[in-house]
Amino acid sequence: MITVKNKEKETVGLKRELGLFSAVSLIVAVMIGSGIFISPASAFERSGSVGLCLIVWIICGFLSLLGALAFAELSAVVPRSGAEYAYFMDAFGPLHCYFGQLPSFICSWVYVIVLRPAEVAVVILTFAEYTVQPFSSYMPDLPHESKQRLKKLIGILGLGLLTYINLSSVKLYLKVQNVCTICKVAACILVISGGIYWLATGHTELLQDPFKGTTSSPGSIALAFYSGLWAYDGWTSATVVTEEVKKPEVNILRSILIAVPTITLLYVAMNLMYMTVLSVPEMTSSDAVALTWANKALPAWLGIAIPLGVAFSTFGCGLSLQFGVSRLCYVAGREGHVPRFFSFVHYSKMTPAAAVALQGFLALLCILAGNIIELIEFASFLTWVFYGLAMVALIIMRKTKPDIHRPYAVPIVIPWLVLFISLFLVIAPIIKDPSPKYLFAVIFILFGVGVYHIFVYKRRKSDFSAKLSNLVQILCLVVPPESDEPSQEKENPEILGNFWPRPERSTYPRKK
Repeated sequence: MITVKNKEKETVGLKRELGLFSAVSLIVAVMIGSGIFISPASAFERSGSVGLCLIVWIICGFLSLLGALAFAELSAVVPRSGAEYAYFMDAFGPLHCYFGQLPSFICSWVYVIVLRPAEVAVVILTFAEYTVQPFSSYMPDLPHESKQRLKKLIGILGLGLLTYINLSSVKLYLKVQNVCTICKVAACILVISGGIYWLATGHTELLQDPFKGTTSSPGSIALAFYSGLWAYDGWTSATVVTEEVKKPEVNILRSILIAVPTITLLYVAMNLMYMTVLSVPEMTSSDAVALTWANKALPAWLGIAIPLGVAFSTFGCGLSLQFGVSRLCYVAGREGHVPRFFSFVHYSKMTPAAAVALQGFLALLCILAGNIIELIEFASFLTWVFYGLAMVALIIMRKTKPDIHRPYAVPIVIPWLVLFISLFLVIAPIIKDPSPKYLFAVIFILFGVGVYHIFVYKRRKSDFSAKLSNLVQILCLVVPPESDEPSQEKENPEILGNFWPRPERSTYPRKK
């Protein structure tokens, strides 16, 4: 007699597929984009000397680690994807029926609609730039306008590829991301190794007096720290995808303790090697510091490794940025802060297909729009507003949830310190350059408040929204996850919005 064992039915939803190495890879992917290869000279120029510049990079790495550790505690207290979005829901949501959810909504409004799609567009255009660069010598007669169109076309194709990867499966994302991370770290090690060889051959003249030219201006020193802290941004990446990390209560902390110090070591070493080969004027006048450095320090046959390293680095960065913001969109849909169907999952691939497709479309619009840098500048300072609010959330939950299980807790001075740093990074650029773009950011936020009031708080519904939701289900083959419950629905049903109604569950077959 043959006995057939019934397999347990697999539920539809996001799966925990990110192990420790993948979580580390995610943080490295977002923190190391193209900046360290292209424009790391800002802190050097403002500090005035090699010695002070290296001190700035070390301290900025340490401060970033403190902020990441605070987020690690938050991820243990609020074990859901979305990072600061989820923390705002738990900390501020119960405090007021109207304003409690507003910080979370504005966070999703800025990240999902503007900031992350624009960042992905910039990163993928940089990928196109450095993909074309090794072949520029083979098309010397190609007009500049044609070359720019070629780069934009490659950028669009690259965006399509990374969107396809994120749509296909988390496993495919992990394979591609891990390869890109290994390649970008290899490019960093190449720069460090080349610099060590340069020093070993006796080229030490630029390091003979490391503190010569050190600035005495407090404002310049502050701006040097400002540049360094911006370069380290991305240390929250693992907490954005908490629900897909295996053993998050352990692996998120471990990934932070591995990734952030490693990146600090790479950043400090690479800047030292740049400053060993290039003077301040050479670094500040270069459009791509790593290429200028390679032309001077490396043999010609190795020069192609740098643009290839930047191409892998930027593609991996764009891939992970889109991966993370699609999860934020997924969580916001589950809470009713964006249309519900963005929290639906592909019935067989187990990816938030509608959210990924939205991010691909918005990034495409940014590429076609042209002036993306201005778009990022007017919104990116809000990132540190959200980091500061996350520290306030941690402090509040120490009071409101004193008995909740915390596998680890940072000293209370750390969130206060990170809050102070956040205020500095928000206020400093406004004082330095009181540009109209900050007024546009305020207008954008006020417009978001209007959307929140109408669609989330007032719960305005329409037949169109229900029809669109059903259409998206059909086109994207998505269904509501098995555990499609907003985080606070049972505890505080009166404070939850309902941005577009939750349709009936689809009849698509579940994955066996």
